[in-house]
Amino acid sequence: MRITKKIKEQMIQILETTYIDVKPALVFGNPFELLIAVILSAQCTDVRVNITTKRLFAKANTPASILEMGLSALEDEIRDCGLYHNKAKNILGTCQKLCEDYGGVVPESFDELLKLPGVGRKTANVVTSIAFQRPAIAVDTHVFRVANRLKLGVGETPFAVEQALMKIIPKEKWSAAHHWLIWHGRKLCKSRAPLCGQCPLHEICPSSTIA
Repeated sequence: MRITKKIKEQMIQILETTYIDVKPALVFGNPFELLIAVILSAQCTDVRVNITTKRLFAKANTPASILEMGLSALEDEIRDCGLYHNKAKNILGTCQKLCEDYGGVVPESFDELLKLPGVGRKTANVVTSIAFQRPAIAVDTHVFRVANRLKLGVGETPFAVEQALMKIIPKEKWSAAHHWLIWHGRKLCKSRAPLCGQCPLHEICPSSTIA
């Protein structure tokens, strides 16, 4: 099946209609809490992250207070999120830089966010989009998988997929589309066993298992 611009626009419309009311799954109260939650979300479910951050933020929810915890105590708090050694190191590094260079405040600039330890394009895009309401498309594993399967945004790297999606999705819908694609990947277009029979896109999806 040749996926034309018209078909891609139809896909976007269906995704928007299907997931119009979805919201971010991570629970946070301010940009700093969101930043820490996204760092913790690497290779971890949002459900688990929310359990961890609820416990962590009750004890420390500012860069300074997390720094006061120290590495060992922080590792104990986030142990159930996996990769906790590296995550704790990055979180402490980020908190240190926030305190030293930004007055303890999360910067709104995408480029400045990338200077924080453990913050890559995905995390910076999530914070930019959700915390500061600026158009951005964050490509996580779900967005990467769904975009390639639909051929809505084809690429071998998250950056390539991000750029491809930005070309076809109207800028004012970038942030919302990020959530549409994530939820579609979680609910229907699963990694190992996609539920094509329940998918509203199956008739125009080039990867559909339905003949």
